Order: sequence, then structure tokens, then C-alpha cells
Amino acid sequence: MSKFAKEASFEARTAKSIDREGNESGSVALKESIFGRQPNVALMHQVVVGQLAGVRAGTQSTKTRAEVAGGGAKPYRQKGTGRARQGSTRAPHFMGGGVALGPKPRSYRQKTPKKMVAQALWGALSDRAAAGKIFVIDGFSEEKPSTKAAASWLSKIDELGSVLLVVSSDDEVLAKSFRNLPQVEVAFTSQLSAYLVLVNEAIVFTPKTLESINGIGSISKIESAE
Repeated sequence: MSKFAKEASFEARTAKSIDREGNESGSVALKESIFGRQPNVALMHQVVVGQLAGVRAGTQSTKTRAEVAGGGAKPYRQKGTGRARQGSTRAPHFMGGGVALGPKPRSYRQKTPKKMVAQALWGALSDRAAAGKIFVIDGFSEEKPSTKAAASWLSKIDELGSVLLVVSSDDEVLAKSFRNLPQVEVAFTSQLSAYLVLVNEAIVFTPKTLESINGIGSISKIESAE
């Protein structure tokens, strides 16, 4: 997560439009209600923690003393040995015994209100916009997927760093061209989240996806943008 400047400027913002040669071909206005907010760091943290918790498998499991095989016979007589009485060798303090209070399969999913999810996403996008890290890829029109062309496009822009490329479902060639690059993460508009925005330094939209984001006012609409 980047550092959020307390004195950041939150006026109307624009995104640089970059052509296939890596040159700035213009700018696109960003919707102030989405890209011009003051980020709420605490809210974004809470939403991101919830999003990460939701993808945990929760399949870890240990066996209790009742589930471990063996241990049916009393290991030795109750009295006269000088040792503490024992009823089974599968008690937790024995080697090969069950696990006391061990993990069992569970769901880590947290319920997060949609309004909070939307606010966190808009705050994250606003932070990237304030840092000048919102770009629009213009004129990348390859007939076939070309990782070489994608790498060439990125190499001509020295201010990107790690990149989140937001594509639509019909941008198959573009997605396949960029997805093998180690510094690029490709996501559909419907997959856009505060976490994906914050773990990448720059956000690259296509004209179509940026237009759809600019026209969205709630998280329910972004979920159906595809």
C-alpha cells in the first residue's frame, strides 16, 4: 500500500492516454466522485482484510483423540506402577496422540457491506489518480496475442512499476499479450477491487473499461459491468 499524502491535491484529475509507441497521445477526464476522493485508510484496511480472508481455503484439519487410530487398550494398570494413571496412548500428550484444540475446516469469510467495498475501491483509485498512476492504453491493436509487443509498450514508460491492467471480456488479445509479463496483473472490470488496486503501483485501463468505470456510481453496477 502506498503512503497516503495528507496534503494531496484532490482537484479534477485526468489519466494519461499512451499510444502503442509509448508516447502520450492525450488525456482522459476522470470522474471526480470516483477518482477525486480523500482515501479512508482505516476503511480500506478493513475491506482488504475482509477480501483476503474471503479467499482463504479454510481446509486445514487435525484429528482429535477420538479420531486418531489405536489407543483402545489401557496402556498399563491403574495402580502400583508409580506412574500417572493413563487411559489411552492417543491422549494429546502422547506421541501419535490426537491434537488438542487443533484447527478444523471453517470459513474465514467476512461480511462486508457493499457500500464499504465501493468506498474502499474509490479511495484506492483516488490515491492512484492523485499520484498520477492512472493510464489509458490507446491503439494496441494486435491481430494475435504478442507478449513481445506488450513488453515493448511497457518498456517505453518508465513510471509504471507493477501494473494492474483492467480489460473487458472481449479484450482477449490484449489480456493474453500482457498476462505473461511478471510485473503485470490482468483483471476484468468485474474483478476490480481495493486490494488489486493497492498492491499495484499503476493502473492501466482501456478506453472501454475506463468509460465503464467513469459511468459507475455504486459497487452493484461494477459487479454487472461485464
